[in-house]
Amino acid sequence: MRALRAAGFSVAALVGRDSAKTAERAEQFGVANAYTRLSEAFSAGDIDAVTIATPPHTHGPLVLEALAAGKHVLCEKPFARDAAEARELLAAAEAAGVVHLLGTEFRWDPGQATLARAVAAGVVGEPRLALVLMHVPMLAEADAEVPAWWADAGAGGGWFGAHGSQVIDQVRVTLGEFDGVSAALPHVAGREQSAEDAFVVHFRMRSGCTGVLSSTCSDRGPFLIETRVVGSKGTAWIQDVGDQVFVADADGTRQLPLADDLPRLPTGGPEPLPPGVLHTAYDQMIAHGLDLPPYTRLAETFRDLILGNPIPAEPQPATFADGVAQMQVLDAVRRSAATKEWVEL
Repeated sequence: MRALRAAGFSVAALVGRDSAKTAERAEQFGVANAYTRLSEAFSAGDIDAVTIATPPHTHGPLVLEALAAGKHVLCEKPFARDAAEARELLAAAEAAGVVHLLGTEFRWDPGQATLARAVAAGVVGEPRLALVLMHVPMLAEADAEVPAWWADAGAGGGWFGAHGSQVIDQVRVTLGEFDGVSAALPHVAGREQSAEDAFVVHFRMRSGCTGVLSSTCSDRGPFLIETRVVGSKGTAWIQDVGDQVFVADADGTRQLPLADDLPRLPTGGPEPLPPGVLHTAYDQMIAHGLDLPPYTRLAETFRDLILGNPIPAEPQPATFADGVAQMQVLDAVRRSAATKEWVEL
């Protein structure tokens, strides 16, 4: 809601399963209306667009309902339950003729965007090897509270869907399309849940570049964060999760400048959340605010596409077509983890 409002949207209503909780959240954010059905919101006012930030297994029916009403849709990731459902949603969106975007805001993250631009410009030569690591302790303890759906693999929960979908999108933006994967989806912490809290993916891109993704939210050790692309002429990497991108080649090591068009965190940090919004360990984990500037840029792009205004050539926003490509990779990783085999895309 903060990003939508910063982009000029008027947030007319919240829709949630629990009427009391939805009304409370609407009050906390100063939203006038709270409903338990999308149809109620559509009947009550002149609604142009819907953003869907619900558990992944509910995305499909909600997207189809919004599209049937002719609304523009911004849907969170992971996009759908599987690639088959994702294709159904893409076809419905194209038939409806509306703007359809995916919530992959890190395409505008200064560090991620700068790295992708450097690779595209040939700064490292031909990409040969990629490494993406993020080991954090946020949900390491067995009593760390998460939403019921997040612990349920059947509901699209788990660390791979939550974080892996973002990583896969950024790898696609930086290196092109996936060719095949070999993967594991471990359970690291001692919680009783069907959804994984870690993933390890060995991948090959169609370009021939190979790499490894390794991430967990249950590593009690120090933060381990690395995003690196090794090429035929040099290496580029992001320092931690910030906006500092470095290149090492035959001429030495240097930091790349950030382009003026990329969003920055304001001095003093992001706009604070209203008091009383955060409750669980999961809430705390995702409330760092680092994604607010790039998500605001995503909301601005959503606005401009709705209004028919021109948008920059890059980064391009992720559409439902990207959602299909994303789900194809997620499906392949899950199939590989289940069969313990290499899976071609």
